[in-house]
Amino acid sequence: MLLPVKWLKDYVSIDDGSRTLADKLTLSGSHVESIISLDKGINNVVVGKVLKIKKHPNADKLVITNIDVGEETLQIVTGATNLKEGDYVPVALVGARLSDGNYIKKSKLRGVDSYGMLCSLRELGFSDNVIPKYQRDGIFVLSGDYELGTDINDVLNLKGEVIELEITPNRPDCLSIIGMAREVAATFDKKLELPSVKVSQEVENIDDYLESIEVDDKLCNRYYARIIKDVKIAESPLWLQLRLMEAGVRPINNIVDITNYVMLEYGQPLHAFDMDKLEGSKIFVRSAKESEKLKTIDGVERTLSSSNLVIADEKEAIGIAGVMGGMDTEVTDETTTVLLESANFNSKSIRLTSKGLGLRTEASARFEKGIDPNLCKVAAERVCQLIEETGAGTVIEGNIDVFNNPIEQKIIELRPEKVNRLLGTDLSTDKMKHYLERLELIVSLKDNRIIVEVPSFRLDINSEVDLIEEVGRLYGFHNIETKPLVGVLTRGERPYEKIVENKAKSILQGLGLNEVLTYSFGSPKVYDKMKVETDSSLRDYIRIMNPLGEDYSVMRTTLVPNMLTLLSRNYNYGVKKCFVYEIGNIFIPRDLPVKKLPIEKKMLSIGMYGCGDFYDIKEVLEILFDRLGINDIEFSREENNPTFHPNRTAKVIYKGENIGVVGEIFVDVMENFDIDQRIYMAYLDFDKLVKEAVLDRKYKPLPKYPAIMRDIAVVVDKDVLVGDLEKIIWQNSENLIEAVELFDIYEGDQIIKGKKSIAFSITYRSYERTLVDDEVNRIQDNIIMDLENKFDAKLRR
Repeated sequence: MLLPVKWLKDYVSIDDGSRTLADKLTLSGSHVESIISLDKGINNVVVGKVLKIKKHPNADKLVITNIDVGEETLQIVTGATNLKEGDYVPVALVGARLSDGNYIKKSKLRGVDSYGMLCSLRELGFSDNVIPKYQRDGIFVLSGDYELGTDINDVLNLKGEVIELEITPNRPDCLSIIGMAREVAATFDKKLELPSVKVSQEVENIDDYLESIEVDDKLCNRYYARIIKDVKIAESPLWLQLRLMEAGVRPINNIVDITNYVMLEYGQPLHAFDMDKLEGSKIFVRSAKESEKLKTIDGVERTLSSSNLVIADEKEAIGIAGVMGGMDTEVTDETTTVLLESANFNSKSIRLTSKGLGLRTEASARFEKGIDPNLCKVAAERVCQLIEETGAGTVIEGNIDVFNNPIEQKIIELRPEKVNRLLGTDLSTDKMKHYLERLELIVSLKDNRIIVEVPSFRLDINSEVDLIEEVGRLYGFHNIETKPLVGVLTRGERPYEKIVENKAKSILQGLGLNEVLTYSFGSPKVYDKMKVETDSSLRDYIRIMNPLGEDYSVMRTTLVPNMLTLLSRNYNYGVKKCFVYEIGNIFIPRDLPVKKLPIEKKMLSIGMYGCGDFYDIKEVLEILFDRLGINDIEFSREENNPTFHPNRTAKVIYKGENIGVVGEIFVDVMENFDIDQRIYMAYLDFDKLVKEAVLDRKYKPLPKYPAIMRDIAVVVDKDVLVGDLEKIIWQNSENLIEAVELFDIYEGDQIIKGKKSIAFSITYRSYERTLVDDEVNRIQDNIIMDLENKFDAKLRR
């Protein structure tokens, strides 16, 4: 929100500078984003009067003007087309400095001398989004007569600052000049002076123009209407236009500008309908008909649903309640009679309508946060007052006020001892009472308790703790002294799942992998790129109702495509080596269409390219399992996963359960992801790792007894897995084998074709006695016999 300090001072008298004002507002709970100076460094720009305009002899698109600036008459060449003799305009004299920092020099345009420049609003420092459309493409023509030679800074009052504030959703009352003036008055302990609202000359009666307003929907809390006749649509007075532009709103015409002015002043959105364009003499506030059409004032035809609230005449909808009016009934230059709407709508309904239609306006931004329904009357009366004062129309006597859902009076009891206990202060009851009264709360004392009547504009105050916060922020949280904590203190700890996750991250980072984070949603097309079967459960994904686009339209059921996309992006950006991991959730639907929240399962994805092979990524997993205390992990060949290479991929088995896969990505999949070198990935059930992890470490003493080393080499069929052979060795260990290490795999001339030689080194040791050769030989013989029986292994001598 933009808060012009000059406008603010109409309601609260403060002499402090804008920086002091911003600092104190920040300390009292209002978040100041920036301070914008209206003084753009403009100088030597004065008011001039166009005396004569003639064609340029050497240019069709230029004219030569004679401009009276008070002490002299200047010849200035311009390309402006909106000038006429007698206009008052801003004139940058030779030597003048403009808002963009440029200096004006005497120049010659197509052979004609020019002694200065005529200025547009843009050159005076106003941004395009607030310049009126009729002023956007030409010189700024001042309305009215001005003393020639007057500094333009004085005419436009281009002095002072605008404070930009971030208003939190719980303080919709601060989305107005008066709301912020109330905060400033409370912060500086000043008196708030509200404008005196009174319409002095009313004629006729509203019943002659409007029969009734029927509100048949509980989503409309209040609808207040007034009629203005003899409307004269014109430009607003300069002071009104300048205030709107300083607050970030573009002037349109006098009627619309006054409604916008009051919206900024009070925070109550208003709308003016052209009365002559309405069908009948009744207004209805109702739910839209399913697929009902309405062209809004932005020129877009919108299709409504029954969940949208509309304003309608006796024929059709004329506006979307709380969001935007209809084009067919908007105020135009031909408008003579206006129906003024000042209403209050259900905040949730407006928020859903605005979001559903993709239409966000100044009105909807205020309604969706909640507005005091008691503002409806005073805001409408303020509009009528300004219309009367500016001569824009004649106010019809009377109003129609449908007030179905008045706000209940909130009375809250505040215990002073609790205030001091929670804040750590030693404030007196009278001091607390004073702080609350500064906020315009109605306060009384009863039995050492503070009884507070909460005014309707403070929708955020609902309980005692809210009042304690108000006392704290006016006292100043920065003034509260630091004190030691009292009471029972407990030690906060991370949950076990987070401890395991942090441990796993530390291990992976220690192995040289970088952590990545990807979106939880993606495109359904990635499953085709991964070669996933059409009947795979991975394709049972949840579609997002309002996706950002096709690429982010479904909730992911696997991390693999996210990892492949990330590796592809890095590879195509020229990153030669990439080693990354991600721990993230996948979303498994309980049913489709979704009726219950999906199962969220945490998975670990590891990806690498540029260095290493299958055994490197397998070693990463082995180290991870070992350091997490997970033993007895097995790797078994995986040939049926279409995303991975059938001969370079393994299932990760723990206690007979498949908990993941590790291997090389299949070449067709790599091509689909635009990668032309080998990619290695691992994909694990991280929830299972958390469940099985053993982080406690128990150490055993160094062995007292010597070990016996024996080697064994066997010849087996080529397709026999090393892991299966190693498993047989361990099964025959009789708890006397300490380690088994593979040290050779040989295929060559000395081995029969279709066979291979596998050699292991076996370490035998007992922690209770010294082993003798006979018992080691017996175990060794049992191993050889078991290998022969199960794998037709032949001992290589």
